[in-house]
Amino acid sequence: MTDEWIDVGAAEELRERPVQQVMVGGARVALSHRDGVFGAVSGVCNHAGGPLGKGTLDGDFVVCPWHQWKFHRVEGHGERGFEEDVVPSYEVRVREGRVEVLRTPVTRRAKKPHEPHPLAREVQRAPGPPRIVGISTTSMQREHPRFSASDSLLEAALAHAERKGLETRLIRLRELEFRHCEGFYSKAARACTWPCSITQMDPNDQLERVYEALVHWGDVFIVATPIRWGAPSSLYFKMVERMNCIQNQVTIAGRVLLQNKVVGPIIVGGQDNIQAVAGQMLGFFGELGCQFPQFPYVAHSRGWSAEDMEKNVELVRDSDALRSASAELLDRCVDLAARLIATTPPPVARAGRKGRALPIARE
Repeated sequence: MTDEWIDVGAAEELRERPVQQVMVGGARVALSHRDGVFGAVSGVCNHAGGPLGKGTLDGDFVVCPWHQWKFHRVEGHGERGFEEDVVPSYEVRVREGRVEVLRTPVTRRAKKPHEPHPLAREVQRAPGPPRIVGISTTSMQREHPRFSASDSLLEAALAHAERKGLETRLIRLRELEFRHCEGFYSKAARACTWPCSITQMDPNDQLERVYEALVHWGDVFIVATPIRWGAPSSLYFKMVERMNCIQNQVTIAGRVLLQNKVVGPIIVGGQDNIQAVAGQMLGFFGELGCQFPQFPYVAHSRGWSAEDMEKNVELVRDSDALRSASAELLDRCVDLAARLIATTPPPVARAGRKGRALPIARE
């Protein structure tokens, strides 16, 4: 059986597509055709198991549709600089108008040693009191900064934390360069990886700072947003779409990366729809496994008809009540986080999902 030739179809038909998936025995094979020559390599990509046979052709390289890894369509080796990554290649022949592929590959799979991404390490909480991450999602010109009502309340909450002797980190999304979610999950559930495939492939993608703070460092996340057309800011959505890789671990890998984490939103707008914005934020972070204190958010709006934004700015800037409310939100979040850390509640499976909490190693 090892030298058996497998008929995979009529040559005339198979020539019509540059790359396609065929079955050779029980194996998926990427069959390609270029300049009158057929090539056949394994249909399983070395990176994350993507279907090479459903990819595209770039010269003599098959491009994986999941994350664009490339392998020579005849010889199976990776592109320049990645020649040590090899997928098995198969001998191909055309007999009497039929394409036949030898059942046994003529080369073996080889994977170039790749250091795991730093984010892929075990989730291990360092000892100490709760650590606070503030995330600003408001957008503005870097060269000409303006007063931001949501930022000012976020800064008040973090200043209160620092007066309590707690460690804080402030992340302003507008200062980070990061790509939009590119829909790997829409290709296949397993195409959305942890860490995010974009972060793994693009060393300049700075959303790594958010992932590091949320998964590995912080215990409390104070997320501040303005209201934009009745919804959180566009930067907020740009961030949370990229956090699909965290939620996806619950459903496809049974791993809850955000265990015993507490979230408190701050919502400020010149128009109404506060409850809908809060509902989106609480629903999203709840899906990731986060917890919320009683009275889980602080919000302010002067209503739909208040178009005089300068008065809204002045009101927030001068409001001791809103700054106090932000500090009190911080206290509620820290109190809940401290109790979660101290008691280490048992993992809770997501109802209707496959998820289980990822055990958190402690020193």
